[in-house]
Amino acid sequence: MIDEDLWRKLEIPQQSRGRSTRRLYPESLHDIHIGVTHPGRQRMLLVRAGARAADRVRPLLTELHETRGLSLSCSSLTDREFELQISLTAGDLREVFTPLAEDIARTAKDATPETVLEQAVRRYTRWQELMRSVGTTGLGKEARLGLYGELHYLRHHLMKVMPADEAVDSWTGAEGSNQDFQLPSAVAVEVKATAKKNPSTVRVTSERQLDGRGVRRLVLARLILDERRGGLGTSLNSVVAGIRASLNIAAVAARFETRLAWAGYLPHQRDLYDEPRYTVRRTDLWNVGDGFPRIVETDLPEGVGNCSYEISVSALEEHRTTTDEVIRAIRGTDG
Repeated sequence: MIDEDLWRKLEIPQQSRGRSTRRLYPESLHDIHIGVTHPGRQRMLLVRAGARAADRVRPLLTELHETRGLSLSCSSLTDREFELQISLTAGDLREVFTPLAEDIARTAKDATPETVLEQAVRRYTRWQELMRSVGTTGLGKEARLGLYGELHYLRHHLMKVMPADEAVDSWTGAEGSNQDFQLPSAVAVEVKATAKKNPSTVRVTSERQLDGRGVRRLVLARLILDERRGGLGTSLNSVVAGIRASLNIAAVAARFETRLAWAGYLPHQRDLYDEPRYTVRRTDLWNVGDGFPRIVETDLPEGVGNCSYEISVSALEEHRTTTDEVIRAIRGTDG
């Protein structure tokens, strides 16, 4: 994994110009390194590949947009070997560059020889899109609320009943899975958070969120929060810090940081998230199964998609479940 200690070792001053590098994933077929230039100490991710991989990636490079603080280039080392360089060019993005490099390297290591550069560039463009969508003002109100709800559920529910590494790995919503949590016991949990005083509905933003195909049990969790500035409660930064303190395996901590970034929580913007503060007023849990009022993809006419809708809470009473029942399902002891 990539961490600050590794960067600092590479940044130790050298007597001559050049760069210090460290190979990642030595078991991989691909030549993937992180590096630091000297004397400029510019941090880089380096991916080397053959001519066929370079040919495949060239069309993507011509369409690539610039991103402040980052640069990407591809150069030839020999007639048959090419190097993709992703470089950090702005110091205020140092903390973002580490999960970015880790994520792109992990994507590249599993690619084929012909697609390794293409996969790396496509992942890089996803990071560009993420950083543009978050912008300089950080996550919007609803996104902050939603992320707090997911992290609260991770810390105060899942990490209480399963190993921390499994709990963090189950948080897959930020990477595009149908539900926020996909657990090893084939249980999925979709978390909704609201700061409304008396919410009578639950808003669902996709026809896939409550689609239980492929899981043994699907649970819908709703957290009703009190949101205010100052006073009691915990901030988004507080819940992040609490989870970080519980992760003593470096690889798991790295995966958590990457998923935080994919959720839009970028390290250089943490000062934006000391406020507001949240207090959980109530947690509702429902089993999503037969008879549950929902829209799923298989029910939609051809050509219809991207559905969002609201479910009346009054229609969910017979589907209500308890924390203990969900814990038994997570542990696989629910029969």
